[in-house]
Amino acid sequence: MPSTHANTSDLSQPIALLTCVRAGKAVPFTRGELSAINKTPVNAPIAVNNLGLVTDEQADYKHHGGVLKAVHEMPTATYARINEQFDLNVEIGSLGENLTTMPIGDMPALDERNVCIGDVYQYGDASADAVRLRVVQPRRPCYKINDKIGNYTKVPNIAAWISKQGISGWYYEVVQKGEITADIPVYLIERPYPFATLAALWQLTNSKEKHAPEVIESWLAIECLEESWKKGLKKKIKKSDQDIAPQS
Repeated sequence: MPSTHANTSDLSQPIALLTCVRAGKAVPFTRGELSAINKTPVNAPIAVNNLGLVTDEQADYKHHGGVLKAVHEMPTATYARINEQFDLNVEIGSLGENLTTMPIGDMPALDERNVCIGDVYQYGDASADAVRLRVVQPRRPCYKINDKIGNYTKVPNIAAWISKQGISGWYYEVVQKGEITADIPVYLIERPYPFATLAALWQLTNSKEKHAPEVIESWLAIECLEESWKKGLKKKIKKSDQDIAPQS
């Protein structure tokens, strides 16, 4: 996959095709609550503003939506892994994602192992209204995944398993507003932090291991990384002997 630097555009080769765009409405779900996890394909161009797809809704604005969770993408391979692990047949698009892509040519599929914090992707060929999205954080799976595909299959721990695997996709902030539709090319136009894969971030924040300050500081220097992830990373800094107060 191309490795580009900040403020550098290289649109010579698309890396993926946008195969589906989905949006949903907040409707009665489970536990007496509303949810917009049920997203359906949008078969016409749709405007994207700072809060995401204009027809997409969220029911819980404390945990979903906002400028740092404007658009959600999930690899299709996540579904294959869920179905194999739990002997299910969960369909792609069931877990609330807005975008689905497939690789072009010999490019690898976009997933947590090769998508980095700070990546900027352009959807469509260069034009005044081409949407540009920046990766700012992984998605944290919640109980609604259990309610959607776990309860009716009597498998209560799917969300916990997804979380442990770190395969729940990622959130974008909108860098450039415009229109988006299925069957358009996707370009990687910025990669300022090639070390900062989502898989590496997930491993750092969820392991019990502590790390040298210089390891964590490189992540804390990523300006666009959502603040709650930085807060979690700070807890992973290994204290030096000088920082440990002597026992009296």
